[in-house]
Amino acid sequence: MPTQDFTVSQAHWPESKTILRAIRESVFIIEQQVPKALEWDDQDESALHAIATDSEGNGIGTGRVTGSGQIGRMAVLSDWRNRGVGSALLAQLIELARNHELKALFLNAQKQAIPFYLRHGFHPVGEVFMEAGIPHQRMERDERQLNVRQESP
Repeated sequence: MPTQDFTVSQAHWPESKTILRAIRESVFIIEQQVPKALEWDDQDESALHAIATDSEGNGIGTGRVTGSGQIGRMAVLSDWRNRGVGSALLAQLIELARNHELKALFLNAQKQAIPFYLRHGFHPVGEVFMEAGIPHQRMERDERQLNVRQESP
């Protein structure tokens, strides 16, 4: 089993926005062809951010949770996918939300990512919808119901 050669921590937008933006631009704007106007919004300033960095300190993934409890902008560079980075980022975002007493978390998962979020305690709500030309599914997680199970080994 490979060793974990990355770390995940909270990022602060003013200090880290250049690298967080670069990761999101690579994944969303270049790879997935999301229009720039849809990627950048006014939520970044107030959101809680997480960053994954490799052993040399290079940014390899990011995500955020807003004050409304919406997890989003989860992005992992292609060379780092399927290595646990996304799971570690999501765990960090859930922990940040818990520390800020956000109890009901939700997200709009790209359709192909639904199984990933199911494994992390989210459940689908409503119908699949289009966002930025990509099929998405709203998913929710109620921390009040999942805290006991989450803390178990």
